[in-house]
Amino acid sequence: MSAQKPEMLWQPSQERIASTRLSGFMDHLKRQYGVEVRDYPALWDWSRASRENVETFWSALWDFCGVVAETRGDRVTADFEKMPGAAFFPDAKLNFAENLLQQQGRGDAIVFWGEDKVKTRLSHDALYQRVSKVAQGLKEQGVEPGDRVAAYLPNMPETMIVMLATASLGAIFSSCSPDFGPQGVLDRFGQIEPKVLFAVDAYYYNGKVRPSAPTVAEVVKQLPSVQKTLLVHYAGDGDPSGIDNAERMDAWEERFPGGPIDFVQMPFNSPLYILFSSGTTGQPKCIVHGAGGTLLQHLKEHQLQTDVRPGDRTFYFTTCGWMMWNWLVSALASRATVLLYDGSPFAPDWRILFRMAQEEGMTQFGTSAKFIDALGNGGAMPGQEFDLSSVRTLMSTGSPLLAEGFDVVYNNIKSDICLSSIAGGTDIVGCFVAGNPIGPVYRGEIQARCLALDVDVYDENGQSVRDQKGELVCRKPFPSMPVKFWNDPDGTRFFNAYFATYENTWHHGDFAEISSVTGGVVIYGRSDATLNPGGVRIGTAEIYRQVEKLPEVAESIVIGQNVGDDQRVVLFVHLNEGYQLTEDLVTRIKQQIKSGASPRHVPAKVLEVPEIPRTRSGKIVELAVRDVVHGNVVKNKEALANPEALKHFEGRDELRD
Repeated sequence: MSAQKPEMLWQPSQERIASTRLSGFMDHLKRQYGVEVRDYPALWDWSRASRENVETFWSALWDFCGVVAETRGDRVTADFEKMPGAAFFPDAKLNFAENLLQQQGRGDAIVFWGEDKVKTRLSHDALYQRVSKVAQGLKEQGVEPGDRVAAYLPNMPETMIVMLATASLGAIFSSCSPDFGPQGVLDRFGQIEPKVLFAVDAYYYNGKVRPSAPTVAEVVKQLPSVQKTLLVHYAGDGDPSGIDNAERMDAWEERFPGGPIDFVQMPFNSPLYILFSSGTTGQPKCIVHGAGGTLLQHLKEHQLQTDVRPGDRTFYFTTCGWMMWNWLVSALASRATVLLYDGSPFAPDWRILFRMAQEEGMTQFGTSAKFIDALGNGGAMPGQEFDLSSVRTLMSTGSPLLAEGFDVVYNNIKSDICLSSIAGGTDIVGCFVAGNPIGPVYRGEIQARCLALDVDVYDENGQSVRDQKGELVCRKPFPSMPVKFWNDPDGTRFFNAYFATYENTWHHGDFAEISSVTGGVVIYGRSDATLNPGGVRIGTAEIYRQVEKLPEVAESIVIGQNVGDDQRVVLFVHLNEGYQLTEDLVTRIKQQIKSGASPRHVPAKVLEVPEIPRTRSGKIVELAVRDVVHGNVVKNKEALANPEALKHFEGRDELRD
């Protein structure tokens, strides 16, 4: 990123600015707290400037969003100077599920599309009653605060129902997607020892039925903690007979009468979720997130960063093995309808999600950079085929959205839209950088650092820098820091993961840059995947940004290969159908990288592969490829969606010299 201002692609009208929840919050700050700020940069700067301001911000947000609690307590923070160790609202008591189940009536709470096979919807009243029944069933099963309930389910209404019922009891919910094989499930649930397991009989993907029951049966035999398995009937025959101590969920649920839910009031930091790291470099870390911190972080990101309003219809394409599911379902707390989609986003073709947007009146459309790239590469023009007038915000995450992806959004999808490229992750069940609905969108840049998060970029000496690549950090505590890692009694693994690099500072592990001109942010990839030829650090996204401009290249993955005491850049490309990696194409790839980035970015080797390995949430796995190239064992192939792709990188003769 240079210090020059990039091209501005969108700016909200004054009328739109005035109607946002963010403008409403700024008015609330002025009326209730006497804090007057003129724009987003001023609000961000104020919100993280001091402990007093941080406390005022989160107190104001609590009131503005109408958090429901038995008590808030007098203290907003405790041990604020300690990272880790700081606590927010240490005297508060609340229930996460109660905050998501405030609405009543026949309006849609959840709308579900299972590819083009299934469409269902649940009203707020129907959702409440189903949560009540499942909560009664879990209580009868002996589930108490602190117990774990696990879900091996697709992104369907039952997953939300189970989560809300679990949270209503003060218990801990954890989920993974049914495309995980037995070992992938055991690597996760085996660590946390759930008391009850909910699982699906089968699911749809790319138009086909994929059975899950055999995996469930195998997993349950090796999970002695599970006292009861509830089988959700979806795409299979619903027969639980082959699974130890199992029953169909619908029959079990109907044994309970429903009625008012007894929401157990829990401390603010009580565990709500256990999320799992990708696990591509070993057994997944079990990251424990608290109820209050998750709720406040999501209320802020939904209402202030993404402009989710009461009555909105919010969507994010995700599975239940990715933290974006946890992020999405919290939209109920902002009185929005949650739109769920399960299956392939290309089943039967790319139009399915835009058809859903049109038919369901979607207001926030969440997807991945990979999906946007695929639309551009395929020449899709959804804005011409569909009425997307209801969509105000388009979000992208999962990997850095390149500048060309911004062009696809504004040229092919919609010109009057707030494009919010967002980044953060499982570690904080939210974002460090995200959208700003009252500010402009600049080509290739994430709009803003998130409110009340003291986000910065440090150079190798731990100094704050602008217009220069470095490490993404957060210098002050925030509510959605993890409570702990599971099975980490002295906190050593937790400390080493985030706080060992810089004293009293969260080190996130992203290679990033902040513009001194716009305040926007560019993420260049993970720090641990950063290339280092000749001692110069290069973000992998800088190379992808150039390579994927070429029409021949579908996608690519780049690593640093150790050669002697140095490192060379090796680029693997997956080409679009009908193209071959000729010497001429290699030359053009190198020239594109040289002219678009720098001579230092040019790979020493450019090699073709038929497939790029990815995690189940769609992220390419540079570290796994690097391990394979160096002859190291990839410790947890179960974390990959397509582990067989790794064989294309093994023992390449071209890399022996």
